[in-house]
Amino acid sequence: MNVLTRRRDYLGGALWVLPTVSVVAFLIAGALLSRVSVDTDAPLWPLAFQGSAEDARGILVVVSATMITVTGLVFALTIVALQIASGQYSPRLLRNFMRDRGTQVVLSVFVGAFAYSTAGLHTVGIQRAGEEAFVPRLAVSGSLLLGLASVGVLIYFIHHLAHSIQIDAIMSTVERETCRVIDDVYPDQPGTLEHEERCSDPPAWAVVLPAGRSGYVQVVQPAPLLRAAADHDLVIRLARQVGDHVVEGTTLAWAWRRAADQSPVDPRLLQAALDDAVAIGFERTMVQDVPFGLRRLVDIGNKALSPAINDPYTGIQAVQHLSVLLCRLAGRRLGDRLDHDEQGRLRVAVPLPQFADYLRLGTAQIRRSGAKEPAVARCLIRLFKDVGSSAVGDDRRRACARHIWLVLEDAKRETAQPADLELVQADGAAALAALGADLGQPADG
Repeated sequence: MNVLTRRRDYLGGALWVLPTVSVVAFLIAGALLSRVSVDTDAPLWPLAFQGSAEDARGILVVVSATMITVTGLVFALTIVALQIASGQYSPRLLRNFMRDRGTQVVLSVFVGAFAYSTAGLHTVGIQRAGEEAFVPRLAVSGSLLLGLASVGVLIYFIHHLAHSIQIDAIMSTVERETCRVIDDVYPDQPGTLEHEERCSDPPAWAVVLPAGRSGYVQVVQPAPLLRAAADHDLVIRLARQVGDHVVEGTTLAWAWRRAADQSPVDPRLLQAALDDAVAIGFERTMVQDVPFGLRRLVDIGNKALSPAINDPYTGIQAVQHLSVLLCRLAGRRLGDRLDHDEQGRLRVAVPLPQFADYLRLGTAQIRRSGAKEPAVARCLIRLFKDVGSSAVGDDRRRACARHIWLVLEDAKRETAQPADLELVQADGAAALAALGADLGQPADG
């Protein structure tokens, strides 16, 4: 299952997949149509190319040369967009452009048109004894149509590229993608906070299951571990969360029997199931990694607030998009994933981040980077107020109140003008009052 998931995610972000399929499909179409002869009395004759074999060859050569030139232009513009996104915003945004379906389709059209016209050249001018030189009229007409259509595609691509490198579009894309992952990882939306179960610590007799390779945990599918644990009457707990980095040979999970006096677990019996259940790769992905979505928005905010760029408004926009995600998480049940067998006994425990972890990840670095900018501080206070209002459970509201207090403390230390500080403190007092907390003392959590 993990192999299929990883391959699907890889193919979705590979620029070569759709163009390769397009080349094959258009080669076949061009080769087939170039062998179709159209008589003067055929219904398609008015639509067929009317020139000679030399004219047909010239058109196909021009279309082929033009398409390969435009393809190079599209690749060059795509590389420029990747450089802008990496240098200006965050290197972790490159995956957005690699996975952009519009760019993949545009490249597919251009290389497909080149392949189609090249395939048609193969039959132009073939002449049998006593016959005129063959002209693949339908194929040439198709090449002309592809050439005209490519003009529209090029105009679309220029518009699409100019739109896709805008910071608003980038952050909106990250937000939508992260929302989909949140809905997939945390489908429960309780009206009131239910008890969130957490993974228990492994007992002293637990056996370590080492990681088979180094990299980032990309996907966890507990089904193989659940079967193995039920077959050998074990409990298995993962030591790492999705998005964590692991080193080959270090602890990836623990396995133990329910009683200390039972025979110890042989790690070799579980290695195949562990490798199948936990996908480890060289990079983080958005298959199940909610913190990675927050991290990309935080990166944008941090870089915008750095002295080299000094763009507070972009930092504020990043905070506003983060508020959408954190409000979404505030109303979800975020307990660890605990899988039981048919008899209801715990077999596999998969740790997941807690709400406090998400709140800290999404705001702490931006709070420190933007401590000197009152507008950023006020935006963060609005975020915590909105998240606290959306939260289920007093502990989450207390956590938001504590972060408001931290923002106020940083603002007192870093804000130069008392008038600017007064606005921050007024917003902080109103937000704390809305959450039922005291301005003078940090809330617990």
